[in-house]
Amino acid sequence: MPIHLSLNDLIDYTDWERRLRYDWLRQHGNEVLKISAGPHGDGRFESAGDLVRHIFSAEKRYVERLSGRPLTDTASIPNDDIEALFQFGRQSRNELKAFVETYSDDRDAPKEFKIVNSSITATPRKIVTHVLMHEIRHWAQIATLLRLNDLADQPHDFLFSPVMGGEFRREQIKS
Repeated sequence: MPIHLSLNDLIDYTDWERRLRYDWLRQHGNEVLKISAGPHGDGRFESAGDLVRHIFSAEKRYVERLSGRPLTDTASIPNDDIEALFQFGRQSRNELKAFVETYSDDRDAPKEFKIVNSSITATPRKIVTHVLMHEIRHWAQIATLLRLNDLADQPHDFLFSPVMGGEFRREQIKS
């Protein structure tokens, strides 16, 4: 019997990741969002807050594309306000979940989309998978930025998450 990873598994994992990141950021304050993304980027992201906004913006815009709605201009979402960013993230996630719940596989035919100066043809399932993998990659980038600024956090690996069951606990070292 093949092992399948579902979109809902990835949604559950990224929901868990968002909760951990939100709690951690609230403990450390809005200043953390101002940490530089580094000098060698492509010019789109200058700070950790820019990356967080990008995660949620991509999710919102892809759902809008898939739903045939106009794209939201997300530039007005502050990149240095944890509460505003994560409220926006809750909105984008609710829209993604609603899309996934109401979408039927019989409509999973490739569609063409214009994205900035490019066009892409992909199925809605592939686009939703991309949105979730995109988020996972950017949270890892943010974790690296935090570590490079002496702001380490707990492990966020899928294996340590509650998704699909299991348990993670650190063993006490006996001296």
